[in-house]
Amino acid sequence: MFKTKMLKKNYEFRKVLSKGKHYSGKYIEIVILKNNKKNTCLGIAISTKIGKAVVRNHIKRLIREVYKITENKIIDGYSIVFLWKKSVAIENATFNNIKSDVEMIFDKANIINYEKNID
Repeated sequence: MFKTKMLKKNYEFRKVLSKGKHYSGKYIEIVILKNNKKNTCLGIAISTKIGKAVVRNHIKRLIREVYKITENKIIDGYSIVFLWKKSVAIENATFNNIKSDVEMIFDKANIINYEKNID
């Protein structure tokens, strides 16, 4: 995540969640907002109702790893917030499930640049 800034402040999350466009997949929801900057901003929000801290951190690590793989394909200048769906069981938090969901949502949101070099 060399060119991605992390969202950390509450007001940053609130701005993206209130003004951004919501996209929903089978396991996660993604909110995307154009931020008119060079960098892409990433935020991950997992509710405490999902499970204990170990489970929430595991889901965050999986999401970060999937994002790291797809980061080079994303067009710069967006704020992205990942939300795990509360209705989905924790057992479905696998790398392949999250990866397919994220790729489908990014394709639906038209923020993937297919002309960039894909490693």
